[in-house]
Amino acid sequence: MSDRTLAIVLLAGGKGTRMQDGELPKMLVSFRGKPLMTWALDSIAASGLGVQPLVVVGHAAAHVRAQLGDAYATVMQEEQRGTGHAVKAARSALKDKSDDVFVLYGDHPLLSGATIRRIVDTHQTGNAVITMATVSVPNFDEWRRPFADFGRIVRDAQGRVVKNVETFQAKPHEITITEVNPSFYCFRASWLWSHLDLLSDSNAKQEFLLTDLVSIAIAQGYALQTVPLADPREALGVNTLDQLRSTESIIPSIGA
Repeated sequence: MSDRTLAIVLLAGGKGTRMQDGELPKMLVSFRGKPLMTWALDSIAASGLGVQPLVVVGHAAAHVRAQLGDAYATVMQEEQRGTGHAVKAARSALKDKSDDVFVLYGDHPLLSGATIRRIVDTHQTGNAVITMATVSVPNFDEWRRPFADFGRIVRDAQGRVVKNVETFQAKPHEITITEVNPSFYCFRASWLWSHLDLLSDSNAKQEFLLTDLVSIAIAQGYALQTVPLADPREALGVNTLDQLRSTESIIPSIGA
């Protein structure tokens, strides 16, 4: 076990406009009988890391905070301007408080505590500024369709990650790549906090994207560590009611 200290940031500020569930914020939509974000919180607890996450809230923050109660500290993302912007909202609360920072999302209910632990352990026993999960699938059919919207992992002949390209920016030969990025990252904290201001919203989404830190690290000559998920289903997120229902149906077979 590493003696490096860890902070965990859970992003839970999204509006969830594609959920079509009235005014209920996405994080509080019921997933197999409990609020969606509760699954991520339970997995963090099950990881055995012994770290309480800092929860970034935004849309309907009062309702999300009421669900969290006094058990979790929160910070406010005043505007929803992307994942990088959300992590930046946590910087003042966490800067200089830990050696490493793990970032995950409140709308990924199948990510297990064991996988969270494996990503963190891999990072803390290595020397990378970023350790990232990856998912490899044979195709984007059936339950794997959501992965078609994930960023593609581009590797060189030696197997090193040389690029992460978002779907909306991918070239035709890149869009066929079936190793994708679920955006679960463990960062060296000092590097993360000092590089967030390099993110730009000059992209099709006009958002500050956390994934751009991968390109920044590669451009600076850093080698990245990757952790392939043994079960790709753990990386499924919930952005629509159809995804909610299909992901709920997967749970009984996880680990089978």
